[in-house]
Amino acid sequence: MKRLESSKLSYIEILQEEVKKSQDKHQESRKSEDESENGAGATSGTKSRGQVATFNVLYSIPKPLTISFSLGGIPITMDMAGNLRKILFGSTFHIFNYEWKKSHFKFREPFSDLSYALEAERGGSSAIQMAVQANIIRYLLFTGNNGTENVCLQYLYDVSPKKQEEALAAALSDILWSAGKSQSGSVCLVSTDSYFTPTTEYKVDNFTERVQLFKFSEKETMQKFIYEHIQCFKEEGSHGVILFLYSLIFSRTIDRLREDLDSTTPHLLRSSLGNFVCRQALLNLMLTGRASPNVFNGNILYDDQGSPLPVPLHGVLIRSDVGYLHWNRELLQHGKLPMVGSMLKTPKLPIWLCNINATYSVLFSTNNSLLSDWKMEHLFDLYLYSGQPAQNHTVILTIDTHSHHWEEGHGKGEGDLEKRFPSVEMTIRTKWEGAAIDWNGTVPFF
Repeated sequence: MKRLESSKLSYIEILQEEVKKSQDKHQESRKSEDESENGAGATSGTKSRGQVATFNVLYSIPKPLTISFSLGGIPITMDMAGNLRKILFGSTFHIFNYEWKKSHFKFREPFSDLSYALEAERGGSSAIQMAVQANIIRYLLFTGNNGTENVCLQYLYDVSPKKQEEALAAALSDILWSAGKSQSGSVCLVSTDSYFTPTTEYKVDNFTERVQLFKFSEKETMQKFIYEHIQCFKEEGSHGVILFLYSLIFSRTIDRLREDLDSTTPHLLRSSLGNFVCRQALLNLMLTGRASPNVFNGNILYDDQGSPLPVPLHGVLIRSDVGYLHWNRELLQHGKLPMVGSMLKTPKLPIWLCNINATYSVLFSTNNSLLSDWKMEHLFDLYLYSGQPAQNHTVILTIDTHSHHWEEGHGKGEGDLEKRFPSVEMTIRTKWEGAAIDWNGTVPFF
């Protein structure tokens, strides 16, 4: 009674306040529990394997983002789910953590200078989001502009919500179709029903067990289907990045993935600092359609002494539309920075997914002829998007490959050049050695 009088709240209002506090406490408890699981999602030793967990309010998928069983997809089976887990994690006892589950394909504000851009997470899913970002740029600049040859940065500005959805559907379908050897593709969506009873050798996540698989033999039909269900990939709570990753694996098929991988890479994700991150094989799968674990050209059959390897090491076999550049100061210092081959360095289109100190960005040009005419590579602009919320405009970098003034005044006694220049610049110089780079007023980052 004293509480009622002092706060001047009705009994109902007090009850509502207590209920809200209880819900908030429950959600924080569930988040902490998930994040504390061993190995970025492995089953804790205190829980019995195969125990069916209660539905997690924090992770539950809103009903509008689920589909009906009657839509006609193939319900996932225990064998399919187990193979999916093994090719991802190497074990059926690992599940995705909170950071992965909340990841989806969210665009920046439409009708703005960054309306073409996705917001990337800081966790392991960012590599997938930025690989899709590269293909969104590919669509908006080159493949989806009705054959226009002269494009400019303005093509990426003032993108409408409808155009954003079209570009996302095109980007997802392009990657899936390429993984299916340009012959087929698969799309995973989540229904309201669970389709199998798990064994004690499988940890339930209340998500994978509800997947339906839709197979397509025509790319246009698949792209239309994705567009019609685009909310299942771009809305908050959709688990959109995981759904796309599942679709990618089933498009490639488990058997083909096992053929793609080699002794260096048994599965597609690895644990790092309490989170799962993408291995190179998964990056290459999104870029080239094949999950080759290495960045060099071709396959390596012999070791350094010329003796045949027990199992060949698989590299990149084709040039793809989107390329790849890699720079990492720590790996360089330990002599472990992999040398990216020309297949990835010189793609068909001037767009690169960049792995810069384990953070992903996209570098691109609007000049379709940049990589096919050597005269274009003397002085040109590149555009950089990092995916992070702090970036509020597209960074314009001017590249001068004939000037070497970046090296002036830095003799051998003045320290390591790699420590004196932003990692973005060193990344670009893995493609254009010795290039001078002007940030055009932007404060350098990375």
